[in-house]
Amino acid sequence: MLADNYDLVKSNIEKACKDSGRDKEDVTLIAVSKTKPISMLQEIYDHGCRHFGENKVQELVEKYEALPKDIKWHMIGHLQRNKVKYIVDKAALIHSVDSLRLAEEISKEAVKKQVEVDILIEVNVAMEESKFGTLLEESEELVRQAAKLPGIHVKGLMTIAPYVEDPEDNRQYFAQLRQLSVDISEKNIDNVSMDILSMGMSGDYQVAVSEGATYVRVGTGIFGERQYTV
Repeated sequence: MLADNYDLVKSNIEKACKDSGRDKEDVTLIAVSKTKPISMLQEIYDHGCRHFGENKVQELVEKYEALPKDIKWHMIGHLQRNKVKYIVDKAALIHSVDSLRLAEEISKEAVKKQVEVDILIEVNVAMEESKFGTLLEESEELVRQAAKLPGIHVKGLMTIAPYVEDPEDNRQYFAQLRQLSVDISEKNIDNVSMDILSMGMSGDYQVAVSEGATYVRVGTGIFGERQYTV
């Protein structure tokens, strides 16, 4: 069943690419595996998935230790500064850098562990009070400041769009993030590339792909509803 779900999401991504004149190879599917048992991740891994996303540091670390080492782990949840040290050498990409203080902590730990860390700047495009992320108008300055720090590389932008009934309602936010990435890219800032746009989740990833997403983060669409332990 999980393999069927994964294949369906992949085919939806391919169709969205075809409809918008994009190459399907330009979009990477991240299986968001938060709260899911290792057995389910292993099932998707065996089917070919190599990109997994986690919201919590502890879960990422536990699964990193238990699963094959060719997996690329994505830290997509809000990252507290005191937890950075546990994942700088495990996460292939940190999507949720929303402040200079967090970027500085990542840089400090990267230098300490002698690793290079790829990060995305999280932008709260829809300006939702419940969401983390820098504001659109402040994001370029955060990119510039983070890019000066040793041990980290700014690879693009990420946003979490609002929960909506109609995915088309989020098109405006995806388009705004894409335009921001274009604007920043044209500035040719040292140590900054805008190759990655991490946007789109289970409910709206096809719209996100049509607006330029290069990473989509799909959990429910692959694994089903989340299981929370009480």
